[in-house]
Amino acid sequence: MSGGPFRVIEGGRTGEPTPGLLIIGASEVVTMAGGVRRGTAQGEVGRLTASDPAGPDAAVVACWEGRILAVGPRASIEGALEAEGYPLARFARLDAAGGTVTPGLIDPHTHLLFAGSREGELVLRQRGASYLDILAAGGGILSTVAATRAASEAELLAHGRRWLDEMLGHGVTTIEAKSGYGLDLETELRLVEVAYRLGREGPIDVIPTWLGAHAVPEEFRSRPDGVEAYVRSLIEDQLPGIAAHGRARFADVFCEEGVFTADQSRRILEAAHTLGLLPRLHADELAPSGGAELAAAIGAASADHLATPSPAGGAAMAAAAEAGDPVVATLLPVTTWFLMKDHHAPARTFIEAGVPVAIGTDFNPGTSPTASLPLAMSFACVGLRMSPDEVLAAVTINAARALALEDECGSLEAGKAADIVIWRTPTSAQIPYWPGADLVRTVIKRGRVVLDRP
Repeated sequence: MSGGPFRVIEGGRTGEPTPGLLIIGASEVVTMAGGVRRGTAQGEVGRLTASDPAGPDAAVVACWEGRILAVGPRASIEGALEAEGYPLARFARLDAAGGTVTPGLIDPHTHLLFAGSREGELVLRQRGASYLDILAAGGGILSTVAATRAASEAELLAHGRRWLDEMLGHGVTTIEAKSGYGLDLETELRLVEVAYRLGREGPIDVIPTWLGAHAVPEEFRSRPDGVEAYVRSLIEDQLPGIAAHGRARFADVFCEEGVFTADQSRRILEAAHTLGLLPRLHADELAPSGGAELAAAIGAASADHLATPSPAGGAAMAAAAEAGDPVVATLLPVTTWFLMKDHHAPARTFIEAGVPVAIGTDFNPGTSPTASLPLAMSFACVGLRMSPDEVLAAVTINAARALALEDECGSLEAGKAADIVIWRTPTSAQIPYWPGADLVRTVIKRGRVVLDRP
């Protein structure tokens, strides 16, 4: 992507001698200040507007050494900076030229690293094959596992860089990246290590998640006790190795009919938590599986997909939220669309029940082959009936909560990382309104310009 029509500055280093950055000239600044959004507050975004983006009352964002110092009217912010010992001459000025300024987008659910492709499955689905039919025939995840096991670390790194460049161009500054296409310790370690290395390279932060419980591999499927034997292998072999490796932050399980039961998922996640990995779940994607109930019971950071939760599962997540320990409902609308389903996750039900909702791409080679989080935002508005403001909260502060990063990123507040996007739109409401449009002008990561489209 770096050879395209915009400039990527590797690792977020500009060589800029000034430690400060002042973003001026915005028609709108959306701060998302005040913490996780849920219930009626899901759509409260902290919007600061100006009739004259060049006027003294127009909102600006001040950053210093990679952190946000202040957000507010230009005249008062500039005066406060000088008074507090921050000389204005030490701030580079970046003109938003009437565009919208938001926090950097956060994709809380991706399968970033894999090898091979599965475009043939599109035709199979058109002919009536289900997701589980394709998996049972050795396709789906299992075909990607075969290709990924054969891929070298260098090939995976090159693949990851390609798609991270694509994500950066869509305004994404942080992602979660799952393993799960190895299903053996050697390959799972390689996937987690590559994700970790890509995050260290930057500019996008990459949060590794272990997903060894993504499917039952071929070598276990011929055994009469294959699923249970693989669960034991995960608990006794894979998890200790992953934990000792020290790179993964989360453990995930595909809790689904025909994959892993709620009981098996619980055992895996409890073992992972004992080893220091935070739990999250693929839950109730294809059928009610007890995943939402389990996520609430174990205090998972996030329950993802949730296209078909049971009433009891929804009630359990609502009760957890009401008790002050909410599980984020991370919904993946592109996946539902690409699987040609006629129903979507009940986003409105979750919002009305006070459950915080996040949105992710589910970027993967089979069921959601898109790296565009703004496109997922459009699908959330149309398919899930979420408002543009609700969706923006879902890909910023709520997505940060789904990754246990809400104190670090997801909003424009003093002390947080200066992860910021300038959009070529006068209001954030236009970001999902133009599906697939190229709307990002500038991306800033920790106070440094890392992408600029003049």
